[in-house]
Amino acid sequence: MKKSFVLVFSIVTLVLAAPGEDGRSQRWTAELEGGGVFSGYNDARIPNVGGTLFSLSRDLDIAAKAYYRLRLSYAISRRHELSLLYAPLTLKATGTLPAAVSFTGVLFPQGSDVDGIYTFNSYRLTYRYRLLAKPRLRLDIGFTAKVRDAEIALTAPGLAASKTNVGFVPLLHLRLVWDWSPTLGLLLEADAAAARQGRAEDVLLALNWRLSPRAQLRFGYRFVEGGADVDEVYNFAWIHYIAAGLAYSF
Repeated sequence: MKKSFVLVFSIVTLVLAAPGEDGRSQRWTAELEGGGVFSGYNDARIPNVGGTLFSLSRDLDIAAKAYYRLRLSYAISRRHELSLLYAPLTLKATGTLPAAVSFTGVLFPQGSDVDGIYTFNSYRLTYRYRLLAKPRLRLDIGFTAKVRDAEIALTAPGLAASKTNVGFVPLLHLRLVWDWSPTLGLLLEADAAAARQGRAEDVLLALNWRLSPRAQLRFGYRFVEGGADVDEVYNFAWIHYIAAGLAYSF
């Protein structure tokens, strides 16, 4: 699924980047974001009733790694915009369990040398409405339809257990752009929602550097936080990103 999405994204971007017959630019923006990602807390208990609460980040060690995200946006009009986001994430953990862990019905004894996997791939369709449109200040609000493709897995010699989940999550969307000067500005972007069963937040705060009328660089900090507390699963995580990105309009 990931390879297919990247291939489609790349083909669409290349095709649409070509100027129209009249030579005018299109209303598309392609964004590539990357950098380093590392884990804050990452607590799980599966199933929620009968499983053992353990931490992928405290009981085990999760190594920092590189990441990337792809976004393609289309301005329908001056105030309306649609965008597609592909945000893959897989973190790997290793270590020795300080206590026995019952995970999806499989018992991992105390002292087991285990490998863990935390996957949280995200596919999103966002609609934005330009609520405030000033020369140096722009505020967009909207909605995001998110599909998550998640997995938590543990393996040890002779033992293996995994819990996967694919689900839909509706989110509120906000995007604020504040240009201090013709070349520098601030970007705040967020998808978030909360309910009795859990919560989800994906927030970016970055410095924008305009290279040209079409191209911008960004540098900043992103975090993804949230999880679910239901009968089947308890899992809450806080993921930190050191982010750099390039946006190109065509």
